[in-house]
Amino acid sequence: MAQRRPNIILITSDQLRPFELGCYGGTQVATPHIDRLAARGVTWKTAITNFPVCMAARSILMSGQHNRTATGGKTNVAYPGRRGDFNMPEYPFHKRPHLIDPTLPECLGAAGYETCVIGKWHIHSWPHDIGFDHYLIPRVHHAHSAQIYSRDGGPEFAPEGFSVDFEAGEAERYIAAKADSDAPFFLYYNISPPHCPVADMPDEYLTMYDPAAVALRENTDEDGIEDKDYWLRVYRWDFRYYAFRLPHTMDLPDGYDLRHLAAEYFGAVTWMDRTVGRILDAVTGAGLDDRTLILFTSDHGENLGSHGLVQKGSENDESIRIPLVMAGPNIPKGRRITEGVASLIDLAPTLLSHAGIDVPAHMQGASLEAGTAGRTALFQTTTGVGLRSVAQSVFATFEQGRTLSRAPHSVFDTVNDPFQFNNLAEALALDAQIDPLLAELYARDAEIPWRDLEDDPR
Repeated sequence: MAQRRPNIILITSDQLRPFELGCYGGTQVATPHIDRLAARGVTWKTAITNFPVCMAARSILMSGQHNRTATGGKTNVAYPGRRGDFNMPEYPFHKRPHLIDPTLPECLGAAGYETCVIGKWHIHSWPHDIGFDHYLIPRVHHAHSAQIYSRDGGPEFAPEGFSVDFEAGEAERYIAAKADSDAPFFLYYNISPPHCPVADMPDEYLTMYDPAAVALRENTDEDGIEDKDYWLRVYRWDFRYYAFRLPHTMDLPDGYDLRHLAAEYFGAVTWMDRTVGRILDAVTGAGLDDRTLILFTSDHGENLGSHGLVQKGSENDESIRIPLVMAGPNIPKGRRITEGVASLIDLAPTLLSHAGIDVPAHMQGASLEAGTAGRTALFQTTTGVGLRSVAQSVFATFEQGRTLSRAPHSVFDTVNDPFQFNNLAEALALDAQIDPLLAELYARDAEIPWRDLEDDPR
């Protein structure tokens, strides 16, 4: 009898850097459930996103391709003339303008998996257009309360309470219903926190951490944040401030500063962690532990004032570093992988490999089953392309169009300078051949195709 393929649950948190998690050495924030998953499986010490923006990162995750190939290099969906600073539509495009090659859910579906997505979507196409049998997704704009959903493309509805808790309940019911099923399932479960709005969450988490006791990262530069009060309001209320300017979002609490924001972000991390715990408990309750592969990660990191930066999108470690934890059948317990760099582009090939499914040639990542010793990871932002090894991070900006400058913008020794204070680029000769990692950056950038795709085929 053929061996049954494992169930797969891919959990993503949004805008979560790894530094706060206990399994990554964090001491300020309670994350017992992610730590529990790490104890059951493998943790990659150095993992990065290949593009530190929500839609680009999630497109990479589903396609196994770099953003420039999967989406034509676009970093977001935008319509001209829409209200709001970030110009975002509420739902994906119709048809399939991006992710035109077979995706992770399509490959799994072809092998007999039922596929389902619950929670944040933020991909250009509708879930059913890229291989999902079922889905429950909210509108694009972030809200933890009074959020609006569509189930399988049906009429919108707004559940009571907080969206995070509603989505967790839906995921628990989905898993419980699979207890006696012989067919494998793939659940792509997306948790919105700790992404803003951090003020829109239960009081328990809002007040869980004392701002006065918060220790910010050593490279934090609160005074260097441009338009700081604007960004503090965005963090607290998201689009209800930046697009709608609702009156209750306009004023900051007395004395509110970056430590207050960090305390709320920490609370959102614990809220997210408890939600992960609900999923782990649901799998155990359904008797599925021994045949369910669970992978936890994030789409990108969070600057939170490091180097005077906010949110994400930049090339520094706070923006590109992510957690990566996997547990399940045939996964070693309590293992920490310190050799090489893993990244989001590797996750589709990894999950397919664990399911015994051939990885299609168009996927540009490589399964982590083969190990990561010596592996580096390429990443891109709107301004350039970088390469991360365990010991270094190098980055070159676009000089004109899609051509990288031959002079690196930044080079950091991430072992001796983990907070990236000392940019070594000026001390290096500008010939890339002198530094092997720079040479690799330019060579790999030249190999990855840009696919020019439509934004909206309507």
